[in-house]
Amino acid sequence: MSSSSQLNHETENWKTALTLPPKDSRPQTEDVTATKGNEFEDYFLKRELLMGIFEAGFERPSPIQEEAIPLALAGRDILARAKNGTGKTAAFVIPTLEKITNTPKIQALILVPTRELALQTSQVCKTLGKHLNIQVMVTTGGTTLKDDIMRLSETVHIVVGTPGRILDLASKGVADFSAAHTFVMDEADKLLSPEFTPIIEQLLDYFPKNKQIMLFSATFPMIVKNFKDKYLVKPYEINLMDELTLRGVTQYYAYVEEKQKVHCLNTLFSKLQINQSIIFCNSTNRVELLAKKITELGYSCFYSHAKMLQSHRNRVFHDFRNGVCRNLVCSDLLTRGIDIQAVNVVINFDFPKNAETYLHRIGRSGRFGHLGLAINLITYEDRFNLYKIERELGTEIQPIPPVIDKSLYVAPNALEDAQIQQPNKQQANATRQHQQSTEQQDQTQQQVINGQQPLQGQQQQQQQRQHYSHQQRHPHYHNRSNNWRGRGRGGGHHHSNRSTQKQQPYQQ
Repeated sequence: MSSSSQLNHETENWKTALTLPPKDSRPQTEDVTATKGNEFEDYFLKRELLMGIFEAGFERPSPIQEEAIPLALAGRDILARAKNGTGKTAAFVIPTLEKITNTPKIQALILVPTRELALQTSQVCKTLGKHLNIQVMVTTGGTTLKDDIMRLSETVHIVVGTPGRILDLASKGVADFSAAHTFVMDEADKLLSPEFTPIIEQLLDYFPKNKQIMLFSATFPMIVKNFKDKYLVKPYEINLMDELTLRGVTQYYAYVEEKQKVHCLNTLFSKLQINQSIIFCNSTNRVELLAKKITELGYSCFYSHAKMLQSHRNRVFHDFRNGVCRNLVCSDLLTRGIDIQAVNVVINFDFPKNAETYLHRIGRSGRFGHLGLAINLITYEDRFNLYKIERELGTEIQPIPPVIDKSLYVAPNALEDAQIQQPNKQQANATRQHQQSTEQQDQTQQQVINGQQPLQGQQQQQQQRQHYSHQQRHPHYHNRSNNWRGRGRGGGHHHSNRSTQKQQPYQQ
């Protein structure tokens, strides 16, 4: 057997031995399918890294990965701009893992703006590098410094964290970055805001001069350009933003009075086929109030915001990601980089103030080229903000139709499952109604035999009295149409038939 055929045979053997996840059959948009046709093997990556990549469900590189991985492996400074949910994290994690050696020192730092994103990114590093024997540490504010000090006394190759905590560890001499030649900033536009820029600049002093700097984000304001000109050496600029919004996300708005928002949300829950949803509010107080209201309406709901304990936030994020709960109400804490593939609906209960926030919010659905739906509840005061965001993003947000085509945001296989389940559900309901009717007839006959007024007659009289009393107090209520936009008065009335308001079964 020749050496080349033996090599091919060995390659086939290690691939067939992999434990691959089920193939994702959902359709994908050109945001991730418009590639050059490259394969991960084309980059001559370590076999152990390729094993982790394939076992994580990756099949071939997305456009941003095709552009960034070869440049990063060559040691170039990179300024990469690509849409949310198109594979940016793997675009810098894969080359970072490839370049790690056995030297027991910190060799790479990945900076992110939020604690949740730090946890997620560190998990991606561990998942892709699980066959590499590489030690990854995550550190953020809100956790004890003592634990970080103990962890850094052992071998750590990659550190993932938020700027404040990383600078604290470096300035105390606990974290040694003198051998760290890779410096990555994810969501760079946020990291280079006035809040973080002084910290980043101090942190760079602890790194060697011949370091590689990689900046990734969906938006790059002028402050990023200033940082690039000052610190990056002949950077290669990647811009895959021919348009700002994800092609797989359908966007609608609904004009609604403030007091009618909950009623409108209730209607959306009853009419949409929600896999998982994220509902955004503009303040922490409104997050908690809305989550309570959604729970009262009978829907499973978590909430998360910046004022919660870090351990509680971590638990909420972990459980929501694992499908324990269908709906999550949150502030802009979770707009950055959070990747939960099961989310197919985003609702802006409060409309954001700027285009950048809007872009990051709706990017929580339609992840990695899949389908998603973004619905914005717009008050009279929001209308000018809506026009401004449309103009800045170069997109048109359509008014919400009476019926939304499920094929716009539900994967075909999920639609087929729902269609199969619907006749079964109708048959079960018919059987249950027949049983209840039979039991009621038997009960009525028994009451007549005993000389009592049938219970059905008593209930009918009581309902008529309640109906008459309700009409006197709320004469407008019975004339209101239950439409998408929630027009009309009578806010605060959440009359609902629970049997028709239940959401579709959760699809992981």
